[in-house]
Amino acid sequence: ALMLANHPARKGIDSPHEIRAWRDATDGDRRIAVGFEGAPGHQAGGLPGPLGPGGARGIYDAGPGANSFAGYPLESYRTWGGFDWMTATVGGLWDSLLAEGRPWWITANSDSHQVYGDTGARGGGDFAGNGRYDDPVYAGQIDITQNDYWPGQYSRTHVGADGFSYAAVMDGIRAGRIWVDHGQLISGLDVRVSGGSRWATLGGALHVRKGTKVTLTADIALAGGPNWAGFTPKLDRVDVIQGDVTGPVADKDTFTAPTARVARSYDIAKSAGTVRVTFELGRVDRPLYVRLRGTDGNRTAVGAMGAKADPAGPALDVVGDADPWRDLWFYSNPVWVLPS
Repeated sequence: ALMLANHPARKGIDSPHEIRAWRDATDGDRRIAVGFEGAPGHQAGGLPGPLGPGGARGIYDAGPGANSFAGYPLESYRTWGGFDWMTATVGGLWDSLLAEGRPWWITANSDSHQVYGDTGARGGGDFAGNGRYDDPVYAGQIDITQNDYWPGQYSRTHVGADGFSYAAVMDGIRAGRIWVDHGQLISGLDVRVSGGSRWATLGGALHVRKGTKVTLTADIALAGGPNWAGFTPKLDRVDVIQGDVTGPVADKDTFTAPTARVARSYDIAKSAGTVRVTFELGRVDRPLYVRLRGTDGNRTAVGAMGAKADPAGPALDVVGDADPWRDLWFYSNPVWVLPS
């Protein structure tokens, strides 16, 4: 079994201490709760009217309620470049989990209930009584009021698996060999962190002697053709995000990681083929992690933790005017470096 929390910040009901409790309930190869949705589904919700729903990406359009964690700021109830606040904030909740040195992964799914632009309509039936609706029927018109895309049409979760069976894919998810993107921003991502004669990839840990020179290498396959909106995305920039592993927190409701920052950014000039990004971590003498993020560069803003942490991160999505195809990002899961 696997569990990943869906749209974790939308209603503020998944508190930091509850997320840590899920993570810590199981361990090793038997881990069940392995992460949360880094980017929610319902991404068509932000398409502006009159040809779109005119709502919010992810249906992140509310505020705190009676069951919400009181410590979350109001901006956590919105998406940032289509991503959940917990993931999008450099030095935020996700980084605070990674800084403990424990695995916690992100995914991106479609959460596809009823699809924007579809010509079908939900069938009748008693869902409460039968546990399902009747089969869809032809509606005779295009529905532009819905919030969802088909699976893989906009949101994608890429898993490094050694086969195509359910078990192999689940093993890849549990291991954290995952990167996610929106709008087919890139076609492929191969990450290696190496030092001495060893290397590790996404979700893994590189064990080296203190003082070993460590290098991150990422080979990025750029978009190879039009996406489902009819254009070929252009990757504008790649960020390497780095944070120290500081160990378990005393306060289980911690949702900041002061050492996390964008360590280096790379402007991407090519529009086709493959690019290689190389980042020298130097001679590592303390435990740390690195992860990657990329953008089409259309909408950026200083991150919630300030310019020193994130000078050009995702911008707050505007409810009623957030075309998801004009704001594309990819995120990778981390790689740890653990010197001894």
